[in-house]
Amino acid sequence: MDTLKLQQLNQLCRQAGDAIMAVYQQGADIAVQSKADNSPLTQADLAAHKILAQGLPHILAGVPILSEEGEIPSFDERQTWQRYWLVDPLDGTKEFINRNGEFTVNVALIENGQPIAGVVYIPVQEIGYSALIQPANNVAEKWTASESTPIKTRTLKDRGSEASPVELVGSRRHGAEALTAMVERLQQQLGQVQLKSMGSSLKLCLIAAGQADFYPRLAPTCEWDTAAAHAIVKAAGGEVYGPDFKPLRYNQKESLLNPDFYVVGDTSFNWQQAI
Repeated sequence: MDTLKLQQLNQLCRQAGDAIMAVYQQGADIAVQSKADNSPLTQADLAAHKILAQGLPHILAGVPILSEEGEIPSFDERQTWQRYWLVDPLDGTKEFINRNGEFTVNVALIENGQPIAGVVYIPVQEIGYSALIQPANNVAEKWTASESTPIKTRTLKDRGSEASPVELVGSRRHGAEALTAMVERLQQQLGQVQLKSMGSSLKLCLIAAGQADFYPRLAPTCEWDTAAAHAIVKAAGGEVYGPDFKPLRYNQKESLLNPDFYVVGDTSFNWQQAI
């Protein structure tokens, strides 16, 4: 994977986003099905999946694709993969149905259990976040059709005042009680803490862009929900830790569910001790 292929991936995710918007602009009459796990499915999910499934082999030939809306291979097959695409064609389907704009296209490239590239595209805003993790130098950027800007996480230095609070992001729908308790603990140590709630992988992108500091996820997610944004956070200087405060890894077990995790911008701070 190189920067040219990353640009191709950006454009492919934009195409998937355009397909999502074609359905979104139909208004409130969007048909919603229920999948086996009772999660919602729309024509937008399927349209974005089709574009990505057809386009990714043209960027990297022969690389397997694991998509939320595709067939899920057994772990026996998956564990033979050294490198694969991990895709959520429409992350935030409930936000899409509720028409609040907080949904994304997520595509990650995983190598040896770690994300090495990722794109998160926000169709309503026509904004994307991209990352490429390389031995020499990482790429982490926010982009539109006409320009791109490097992004990086921020430190906690001088934060905690009323004018400059420590900013947490949290799910709009999950784990509110545990999150409130965590905010109270952090306030005792860090001073003023402000909580923002939103949907989808946008929360991780805010941390990557230095617009928030910490995202504790204390409710279920799947690996395709986090992998693309994990790459972006990591390339920008942060990290996504599991419950043991080691970096989250992918395709390590039969289940595709993530454990609880913590997204941090400032990796020099001892978050484990703080919470």
